[in-house]
Amino acid sequence: MIAASLGLGVLFTYLNIPAAWILGAIIASGAMALGTGRELSVDRTFHRFGRGIIGVLAAVPLFGVPASELLSCLLPGLVVSAVTVGIGFGGGLLLSRHGVSRETGVLSMLAGGASVMPAIATDLGADVRYVALTQYLRLLAVSMTLPVVASFLTVPGTSTIALNDDIPWWMWLIVAVIALVGSPLAQVVKLPVPSVFGPLILTVVVSLFVPGGVVAPPLLGILAFLAIGWECGGALSVPALKRFARLLPATITFIVVIMVACALTGVGLMNWLDISYFEAYLATSPGALETVLALGAEGGAGPAVIAIQLIRLVSILVIAGYLPKILRRI
Repeated sequence: MIAASLGLGVLFTYLNIPAAWILGAIIASGAMALGTGRELSVDRTFHRFGRGIIGVLAAVPLFGVPASELLSCLLPGLVVSAVTVGIGFGGGLLLSRHGVSRETGVLSMLAGGASVMPAIATDLGADVRYVALTQYLRLLAVSMTLPVVASFLTVPGTSTIALNDDIPWWMWLIVAVIALVGSPLAQVVKLPVPSVFGPLILTVVVSLFVPGGVVAPPLLGILAFLAIGWECGGALSVPALKRFARLLPATITFIVVIMVACALTGVGLMNWLDISYFEAYLATSPGALETVLALGAEGGAGPAVIAIQLIRLVSILVIAGYLPKILRRI
């Protein structure tokens, strides 16, 4: 299974398929689980470490945007977040009428943080299989359509891509320690979804004292994606796949709705911030942050793109963390 996961991850990466390592792990572990007829469990320490790395990865982009830019985009970002969350909640609650819990329905429909949602689903007791499959179906749809749509839009500038793979050895230790101790510390202070928010907040704090901020080594990111993928795929079963297939038409419908709604929101954002529609479309894209950043860098997009995306990502993660309390009030 490990060899198959690595092989598929390398192949999907070569083919530029979104979420290559997670999808490879899901397919490999899912095939083994279905073939053997029993669920496969992931080592608890490795799984906790993987979720911790996911928290680190979610925090790293925060240090690429000046605080002044985040503040100037705060209100537009909150409006974009409200639209995205509103549709996600509506679609999730409608899905909950067809055999899934409300937590499962909403988490599967929240657009943004696809790699984080399965970890949150685990902590909240939601169906991690359905959440993961739905989130990566949306991620695949968005990632495939983004370059196509962007190719028809006028870009605001020239490429700003700069590569830097020189990560010092001590950064590996810092990231590993954050991933392992972040969750226990978060449990002490009673943070929601401690496995994600603990490492995320700890990364933010540590980055204040590390020149250039914390940077997650790509290999650790791959290990985290494999851990998440194995958890999702290893829990697959024939009944679970049948239920996902039964809900697939509704799932695809809501994915299309959220993509169209975000594209329309981009029109208003373009006029509000006086930016190009290319930038507004990327800023309101429902997920696929890595693809958004790559296209934005290639097209010379301004800082509003990442600022809006980060404001929405943080908003969605906070809402997801407090989801049980929110649903009890609905």
